[in-house]
Amino acid sequence: MNIPMWTKIFHLFFVIAWMATVFALPRILSGLAEGGHEPAVRDRLIPLGLRVYRLGHHLFGFAFVFGLLLWLYFGIGGPWLHVKLVLVALLLVHFTLCGRWLKKVAAGGSLPPAGMLRWFQHLPSLLLLGVIWLVLAKPF
Repeated sequence: MNIPMWTKIFHLFFVIAWMATVFALPRILSGLAEGGHEPAVRDRLIPLGLRVYRLGHHLFGFAFVFGLLLWLYFGIGGPWLHVKLVLVALLLVHFTLCGRWLKKVAAGGSLPPAGMLRWFQHLPSLLLLGVIWLVLAKPF
């Protein structure tokens, strides 16, 4: 295999790993909103959430570097890539907002209602669906 293929493989690997953290954080926040008044739940979920958030930052960084290599060095892309990057930016905003809420709870603050958090945890799925469609279909 050639270098661009290995770059794609590593980019995809780190994107999938990062998306696991993107999906996990809102679920951890929902658990805190529903049972966070119990010290045992808080003692378990807050450190777990902070570790997941920190790991997600590293994974996103690696995915970003490999994606940048594909775009700038190997010339992979097109007009569809700009729309994909907007969706990825929205995923990053979602991830960052989850991290801020988690840090707020760790400092003794409150979370949005559990119902809103359950709705909020489905947004990354819709954004990811758009990213996958753009990458595979390359509609423009």
